[in-house]
Amino acid sequence: MQQRAQSPVPAVLTIVAVAAAIVVAFIGSGALGGTPISEAAGGALAEDSTPLAPAGPAFSIWSVIYVGLVLYAVYQVLPVARRSARQGRLRLWAAVSAALNAAWIWMVQLGSVAASVAVIIVLLAVLIRVMMVLLADRPANIVEAVVTDGTFGLYLGWVCVATVANITAWGVTLGVEATFPGFEWAAVAVIVVTLLIGLGTAWWTRGRLTPAAATAWGLAWIAVGRMTTDLESATVAWAAGIAASVLVVGAVGLRLTRARREHPATSSPARSG
Repeated sequence: MQQRAQSPVPAVLTIVAVAAAIVVAFIGSGALGGTPISEAAGGALAEDSTPLAPAGPAFSIWSVIYVGLVLYAVYQVLPVARRSARQGRLRLWAAVSAALNAAWIWMVQLGSVAASVAVIIVLLAVLIRVMMVLLADRPANIVEAVVTDGTFGLYLGWVCVATVANITAWGVTLGVEATFPGFEWAAVAVIVVTLLIGLGTAWWTRGRLTPAAATAWGLAWIAVGRMTTDLESATVAWAAGIAASVLVVGAVGLRLTRARREHPATSSPARSG
């Protein structure tokens, strides 16, 4: 029987951290008097600010992630989660990730792209730690698999792409021209690295689809951005679109391979004798 979890962060504090992150997100969206992220920091994170900036609709994935975080927070108050050693080990890191997300939005609101890069790198490290905790044990039930593993898988996959876009935007604020000679091939190189990270994450997470889906989503919207915004580039658009497709196919392939290994076909002929 699983022992009762001993977590340094009670469930109620996790709920508070998630609620704070969502309130700050509303401010960052332009509601409640805040400046939209695309307009804050001098437009450094606008959809046409750099060759690796996703088109605006890409950020709708945050709605899914926030809904997942709300469900995760609610799940913490249920007896099954309060008794779970897995959830106990996760709770601190989950709360920190929510707090860092709020901190990132505030850094952008304050106009400091450099500080936002520092925060998102720490956030990425925390989400990697979250995934390490999740990989150590299987979820207890389908609800935990969806609201915990699914939510933080999407969170990790999206932050991988957001980190790339954030660092690129920081470079522009430092004086690097968005369209310097050869910028397209530099962008393609970064996209290839992002693809390799996505495939590596799919392998590391044993074929989990949500991190790859979120990273592929970001890459696909980079492709759209390079076709529909003022900063057009067919080369970057094709590279990002192909990378998104390869990542999805690769992750699904890894998932199917893992499923065949864990559940070999029972219809194969039995050995005689």
